[in-house]
Parts: sequence; structure tokens; C-alpha cells
Amino acid sequence: MQTEADLTDFELMQKISAKDSKALEHLYDRYSPVLYTLINKVVRSREVAEEVLADLFLIIWKKHHMFDMTSENVYTWLILLARNLAVDKKKRMYGQHTIEYNDDYEDDVIIPSLSKEIDPLDLNTALEIRGNMVKAFQELTDAQRYVISLAFYEGLTEKEIAERLNIPTATVKSKIRIASTNLRNLLRGTSL
Repeated sequence: MQTEADLTDFELMQKISAKDSKALEHLYDRYSPVLYTLINKVVRSREVAEEVLADLFLIIWKKHHMFDMTSENVYTWLILLARNLAVDKKKRMYGQHTIEYNDDYEDDVIIPSLSKEIDPLDLNTALEIRGNMVKAFQELTDAQRYVISLAFYEGLTEKEIAERLNIPTATVKSKIRIASTNLRNLLRGTSL
């Protein structure tokens, strides 16, 4: 008999869609360490990270229908959901966000919509390639790493990054595009 520990992330999401609370508990057990680490890196507060993590799983339970079941890309969806929620919380903590947080805002801004071109990734595979990802990130230039960090962990727009660094927005766009291409090439084993 198959236990929930044996289920794939996608199978757990299917069960969550059928309002199976045990599946949500298992998804929490599987993902909470990774998601907590990401959230804490953004908000830099244990208490706030725990609050955001709890909110994240409440969103998954209430808004599971917003996960595109055709993508089967639970890992990426959860990572982006955690990142979006953490960045929003951080901006609200520092008074940088005054837009009302309601269901429409959550649906439009917090819950990610994944491109069909993103290959599905599961937690085990992500953990296996983590070393390669860290190594590839370290091989980027300092400037490329910095703009990627500002965009991902601080949630800054290209315009906000440009203002912070006092450089043109077009330069920021170029650095992000080149850094993304370099990361992709490094992970695929091709040269820069």
C-alpha cells in the first residue's frame, strides 16, 4: 500500500485539491525546512519567518485551485509562492508596501503563475543539484550576483534596482538577462 511519504509532490497537490488535510500535512513536513530557510533569508527574523510559513500553507489549502495541475511543477510553484509572500511581508514590515492585502492582491501578486516552458522540478532533484546551483551562482560576476539577489531576495523591480545602484534601468535588465543566461549555461555544463 502506498503511503503519503511515497506520493510525488504532484500527487499530494491532487489530494490537497480533494481537501485531504493529511496530504497538506505531508507536504508541510516535506517542504517546511526548505521553505522556512528561503523565507528567513528574505525576512531575516525567525518569528516572522514562522508566521509567513504558516500563512503560506494556509494559502495552499485555500487556493490550491490556483496551482496549474497541467504543469506538475509543485516545487517551483512553492518556492515562488514562499518568495513572493516573504518579500511582501518584508516590504510591509518596513512600510514600503501600502497596497491593501486582499484576495485579489493575493491572487494577482502573491500566487505565482508559471510559464509552461519551465521544466518540472521536484524537491529531491533540487536538493541533488543544489551544489551545482551554488557553484554556478558563484561563477557569476559580483555585479550579476548582486542584481539577482536584489531581484529575488529583496523583491526589487528593475527600476528600483537601477535607482539603488544609480545605473540605467536598461543596464539592470541587461545584467539580469546575462546572469540568467550564464546560470542556465553553467547548469547545463556549457561555457559562458
